[in-house]
Amino acid sequence: MTDVLGVCTTWEDAVVRVRTEGGTEVEIAVADIVSGKPVPRRPSVRDRVPATEAQQHAFALFPDLRVTPLGAWTLRSSPTSTARRANSVLAMTAPGVTDAVAGVVTHYLSLGQRPTAAVLPGTDEELLFLDAGWGPESGDDHTLFQVASVAHTRRGVREVPGVTVTLEEDGDQVVARVRGAAGEGDDAWGTAAYSRDWVGLRSVEVAPDQRRRGLGLAVVAALLGWGAERGATTAYLQVLGDNGPALALYERFGFTTHHAYRYLAMG
Repeated sequence: MTDVLGVCTTWEDAVVRVRTEGGTEVEIAVADIVSGKPVPRRPSVRDRVPATEAQQHAFALFPDLRVTPLGAWTLRSSPTSTARRANSVLAMTAPGVTDAVAGVVTHYLSLGQRPTAAVLPGTDEELLFLDAGWGPESGDDHTLFQVASVAHTRRGVREVPGVTVTLEEDGDQVVARVRGAAGEGDDAWGTAAYSRDWVGLRSVEVAPDQRRRGLGLAVVAALLGWGAERGATTAYLQVLGDNGPALALYERFGFTTHHAYRYLAMG
């Protein structure tokens, strides 16, 4: 006996047709079917990427990021950015070396920085730091790493009437801006970076007095369009779990949470 896994497309004339994940149509005589059961839809390829690998795509968002391996962990630092994800150890898998936490401490103290770690909640890696006396880096909620199909996001994009977005490219990065009246400052802005067919978004903001005009929607749409033109198939971003307005905006584009993580720091 053999198994066939796929989507049942027709059941008629004593023949069942099943489309496999590879797109092949398989015909099976009903008389030959011994048993069958529904199974959940298999997660997309992007959803099956390990958290560490997904996070590594985001290195492209910081052009001057310095990365140093510590076993399977990655020590990250940036001379120009103060973002936590550019100045913390990525510790979302077993380190594979002894005294890994001590190595993190030594590295960041040598840079004059507070030792900080990005970990997945409820994991052995989190316990390593907690057992060493580390605690929450701040009172922030967990950070959500969200992903979406670029093709899906593009299908849902619509132009915002009366809004013009300018793009300023610099290699594999771009800044999108909605200029203010008379060219005085920016009403909305955001940054994107492309790497290995993923496009990442960060720092999408709207001036407080310009909100509820669809400017954030226009900026995100422009950044995703820029990524699509470069061949990106997956889009990602990171947002605090209690940022309701941002989550609502990104949900409109089809973003879903790939994983949640938190920051710990040495006490």
